[in-house]
Amino acid sequence: MKKTINKKSILTVLLAVMLMLSVVACGSKKEDTAKEKETEAKKETEEKTEKETEEKTEKEAETEKSADATTGKALEDGVLDLGTNAAFPPYEFYEGEKIVGIDPEIAQAVADHLGYKLKIHDMEFANIIASIESGKVDGGIAGMTVTEERLESVNFSNSYATGIQSIIVTLDSDIEGPDDLAGKKIGTQFGTTGDFYAQDDFGEDNVQSFDKGADAVVALNAGKVDAVIIDNEPAKSFAAANDNLKVLETNYAVEDYAIALTKTNDALLTEVNEALTALRENGKLQEIIDKYIKAE
Repeated sequence: MKKTINKKSILTVLLAVMLMLSVVACGSKKEDTAKEKETEAKKETEEKTEKETEEKTEKEAETEKSADATTGKALEDGVLDLGTNAAFPPYEFYEGEKIVGIDPEIAQAVADHLGYKLKIHDMEFANIIASIESGKVDGGIAGMTVTEERLESVNFSNSYATGIQSIIVTLDSDIEGPDDLAGKKIGTQFGTTGDFYAQDDFGEDNVQSFDKGADAVVALNAGKVDAVIIDNEPAKSFAAANDNLKVLETNYAVEDYAIALTKTNDALLTEVNEALTALRENGKLQEIIDKYIKAE
């Protein structure tokens, strides 16, 4: 017997199939949306972590930079190299194989205050500024006076001591003061302010410059020069060691001593000045000077 197909039944089946397909599609769409949300959340987490890492790194860098600034890093190698001329007692001279005196002790106090190691290099006085310019040393400390000419080549710290240029003569000399030096043969130490001043005041032809102050004194004793112009403290030491010599009471010049420093490192100048201020305030500078220069 042939069965008659019920159109209503067919329609019912079709609707059921369509409903099933719709449910499957909705489920698939929900799964895709969930996966997208999971991916976005993961991406946000990664971005947040990356940002936090960058901020932490930047903060650590700033902390390290700040630490460097406060511990004194003007000299990356941690060594303060200074030139001197160890023939200038009591400011610098040899005691055995060691360089001692006012300047080396002040230099050590400055280095200690700043957390640096100190190296002192002995050289001719006239070579100190050239060595600073060439980068051989960071600076120089050698009873050095600030002058306009020197300022063209180096920086200078604040003054740490006052110096007096004095005149040494023989006991039988008729020279009694600076005015009597006109027309005389004058001995000086090459490159010092006494050398510069004498040449300006009395002419280059009347001034004989020696590499060391001691050599000028030898020339005075030998009658090759009539007087020697040099810093007062070395002058007193030379006169005390030579019975035939005396230091005139009249000063030739009064000047302030400072530490010469390279022009390529302004931070070092700031650090040294800060150290000198602290050492002056706590009395260390005067203590060092008094150790070598006794009050009369």
